[in-house]
Amino acid sequence: MANYPLPKFHFQVEWGGAKIGFTEVTGLDVSVEAIEYRDGASPEYHKIKMPGLQSFSNITMKRGVFKGDNDFYNWWNTVALNTIERRDIIISLLDEAHAPVVVWKIKNAWPLKVQSTDLNSTGNDVAIETVEIAHEGLTIQNEG
Repeated sequence: MANYPLPKFHFQVEWGGAKIGFTEVTGLDVSVEAIEYRDGASPEYHKIKMPGLQSFSNITMKRGVFKGDNDFYNWWNTVALNTIERRDIIISLLDEAHAPVVVWKIKNAWPLKVQSTDLNSTGNDVAIETVEIAHEGLTIQNEG
């Protein structure tokens, strides 16, 4: 059997126990800030670098607009009312049997921006809405 890279088009997003279909998810990255240091008695004539604090990008998720579906806006309203409902989100890349292969776990997410679809009277596209979320942590598990 050949070993192929995973296709990226079969995935699911879970928040608050619900599985929601999205067309696109971006921003699943984490980086570590480098700290430079050199003490005066060091025999090296350069600074050393060591890992510092982690930082996480905002995550952007896009999906089609459905009549009567207000999940984005209901979540957004918790922020507007200064109660900020934080949610843990699980994003899973799935195999042919719909089993998770790579899993991204996002901690304490909240909506930073909600964007409605653009409107175009000559277009032939599906209406897409976007939510951008801020969060406090991202872990990645490759189940393979």
